[in-house]
Amino acid sequence: MEITLRVFRYNPESGQTKPRYDTFTLQAEPTDRILDLLEKVKAYHDSSLSFRRSCAHGVCGSDAMRINGRNALACKVLVRDLNTDKITVEPLLGLRVIKDFVVDMEPFFDSYRSIMPFMVNADQPADGKEHLQSVEQRERFDDTTKCILCAACTTSCPSFWANDQYVGPAAIVNAHRFIFDSRDGASEERLNILNEQNGIWRCRTAFNCTEACPRDIHVTKAISEVKKAMREGVGH
Repeated sequence: MEITLRVFRYNPESGQTKPRYDTFTLQAEPTDRILDLLEKVKAYHDSSLSFRRSCAHGVCGSDAMRINGRNALACKVLVRDLNTDKITVEPLLGLRVIKDFVVDMEPFFDSYRSIMPFMVNADQPADGKEHLQSVEQRERFDDTTKCILCAACTTSCPSFWANDQYVGPAAIVNAHRFIFDSRDGASEERLNILNEQNGIWRCRTAFNCTEACPRDIHVTKAISEVKKAMREGVGH
């Protein structure tokens, strides 16, 4: 089938002051991924096209972008999924565009780092051995371990668009993963961090984050669970 691919372009190093859109007409199979189309443009039409990609299998999260107005991973969306032969590809919203689809991820990772995304060991078991968990204890936070830090949820959030100082859904999801881990000893500290001005209470429960997540994490549910833990003063 013939696809009309409309691609966002911006390169400040060339003296370009405003973004533009380039259009390419490509032959594609219905099972081609959007990443395949971008690779085809870069290989055969314009080698200056810039985008991030790594594993190309929906695990690394590096190729998150807007595809026909929705955040997604270019390596997971098939041509046939879009039900149209006209496709527009743009960078994520809310983060500074460095070039084409490459955005500055540092503010996103600053928010991620702020919630202490690492295990803080709780008191050692009396027998001196490793911390053991029941199946139920693991299930308590299993969903939020699936985050791949693609930023699709955070950059789909209206609260983040309005205030880029908001910590964002991805940081809260990763805080959830440790707050409800029975082996961790810093739940209260993380809850205090998220209780700050630009923390969790800026969430307006728009559900954009849940829809955007390529890993099908129940993001809004996780945020509500952290809010509840904050109100009740409990974690795991």
